[in-house]
Amino acid sequence: MVVNGGSAASTGRITGSNGQYNGVRVFSATMAKERDALGDRISDWLRKHAEADVLDTIVTQSSDDAFHCLTITLFYKE
Repeated sequence: MVVNGGSAASTGRITGSNGQYNGVRVFSATMAKERDALGDRISDWLRKHAEADVLDTIVTQSSDDAFHCLTITLFYKE
């Protein structure tokens, strides 16, 4: 797995230009109402995990004929 020019070691740790990550949190939504609430879900998680230092974020959008999926992935260090 490669993330923003980094590489995953056999230990499962991901390293990139921002340093070493020891946590990944993925938020995703497919339905329009869920996508609209995604920012609130992320904000709530960040408030509850104040010790998490977010080092990188990847936003991914994918779709097919029927669905549009938005995924926001946070790489963080505790």
